[in-house]
Amino acid sequence: MLEQLKEDVYRANLDIVRHGLVLMTFGNVSGFDRASGLMVIKPSGVSYSDMTASDMVVTDLSGTVVEGAMNPSTDTPTHLALYKAFQGIGGVVHTHSTHATAWAQAGRAIPCLGTTHADYFYGPVPVTRRLTAEETEDDYEYNTGLVIAEALAGIDPKIMPAVLVNSHAPFTWGVTPATAVHIAVILEEVARMAALSVSIAPPEEIDRHLLDRHYLRKHGNSAYYGQKK
Repeated sequence: MLEQLKEDVYRANLDIVRHGLVLMTFGNVSGFDRASGLMVIKPSGVSYSDMTASDMVVTDLSGTVVEGAMNPSTDTPTHLALYKAFQGIGGVVHTHSTHATAWAQAGRAIPCLGTTHADYFYGPVPVTRRLTAEETEDDYEYNTGLVIAEALAGIDPKIMPAVLVNSHAPFTWGVTPATAVHIAVILEEVARMAALSVSIAPPEEIDRHLLDRHYLRKHGNSAYYGQKK
């Protein structure tokens, strides 16, 4: 069942390790097949070096395991909440990458200070509000997904494919698991650059005209970056 998606999700999970975005088992990648309404995700607490594509767990939108011998990631409800909230995405990544997590722990959005950031994120990367005690105690992981969606209220998730969960860590998404990993890699780098910039001097956010130019030359109907397909 969903053998190609299992392979894609497996390789995407290995990629977040290869790119230095996770320590131990602190991270996970999922993929969603909208035709079947099924998600594939990393098994909970399993070492990346030990798992195989066949170990990936398939669940439905309620989180019920449809196929797989192991328990799915404990973050499964968060991933499912995002697939429900953001139509069109097919991959979600959660890491505890150092610099993006530092901004999340500080409870601060990552400001858009330059063109590297502007190439991928159309403005500051938002940080969620803090979860309430009730939200933490009851259905914590699903509520994490809900506050991510809340932080993007009125914002197209395609132009802002990342959110920092306050006091926690980042989540990113894309049309495929591989795309979501790519965004996670870029997010960590712009988080590092922003932290360095702030440490040098109080910076100003990028001018809007420059943000528009850099984002829109890579995205949208008038994009001209790269080769024509």
